[in-house]
Amino acid sequence: MTPSTALAVRDPWSLVPSLGNLDAYIAAVNRLPILTQEEETRYARQYREQNDLEAARKLVMSHLRLVVSVSRQYLGYGLPHGDLIQEGNIGLMKAVKRFDPAQGVRLVSYALHWIKAEIHEYILKNWRMVKVATTKAQRKLFFNLRSMKQHLKDDAADADTHRSTLTDREIDTVARELNVKREEVIEMETRLAGGDVALEPTVEDGEESYAPIAYLADESQEPTRLLEAQRRDELATDGVARALEVLDPRSRRIVEERWLKVNDDGSGGKTLHELAADYGVSAERIRQIEAAAMKKMRKALAEYA
Repeated sequence: MTPSTALAVRDPWSLVPSLGNLDAYIAAVNRLPILTQEEETRYARQYREQNDLEAARKLVMSHLRLVVSVSRQYLGYGLPHGDLIQEGNIGLMKAVKRFDPAQGVRLVSYALHWIKAEIHEYILKNWRMVKVATTKAQRKLFFNLRSMKQHLKDDAADADTHRSTLTDREIDTVARELNVKREEVIEMETRLAGGDVALEPTVEDGEESYAPIAYLADESQEPTRLLEAQRRDELATDGVARALEVLDPRSRRIVEERWLKVNDDGSGGKTLHELAADYGVSAERIRQIEAAAMKKMRKALAEYA
């Protein structure tokens, strides 16, 4: 017997390899000893009363095979088995942290809830990029609907066995057994049936592709557009005010009366002929004054910008 083999015999808790494939891990955890009720109670008390981390480690290690067993029930979601086991192990550690042996319940029964809860959370976050279930009721419906659909397919004897959607009778059956509204079953069935859509086109799609990224982006919040809008606002307020300051009083009044004032009825400013009557000159003269004023203002705005 080699020294390493002898060590493994003396310390059965060292059987789980630190590295290796998933099959090696599963084989190792299945060789770990199962605690008796007396041992489980003793270790749980040591951890709760003395914060004995070694006792907590033994409680976790002895139930790793439980996580492997539970995780196999969720392989149908297409997620890596190793990731499911990892998330389940997190739930197991949470259960050990909260376990109270004085309640008279075995850890295996108490830990099931925490293991499944962590695996459920992982599936809901990673099964689809967009969440299909956000509330507690939707989560319950999500997991139960998948399993019930499979049972309904297995029980179907007609030639339409390979259909993916539920019939009206099956929807009523699911709603009745799960005690939910018929509309909720239809909505969840639609979410499950919908596939993921790539936001950006793939290379094979060609130049004519029109992926969602082309119309989902909010251009109004794009940084360069925001800066441009901010700059336009500054030019429309401070810039125009400074440009008006370079004009003589008559030119400034003509520009303001023509372009910056609004009548009570919502119409624009005065016409060339109206201003010509006010100043006792021709409309052509008002146009010349206006043109010269605009030239000065454009120069002032360019310097301000």
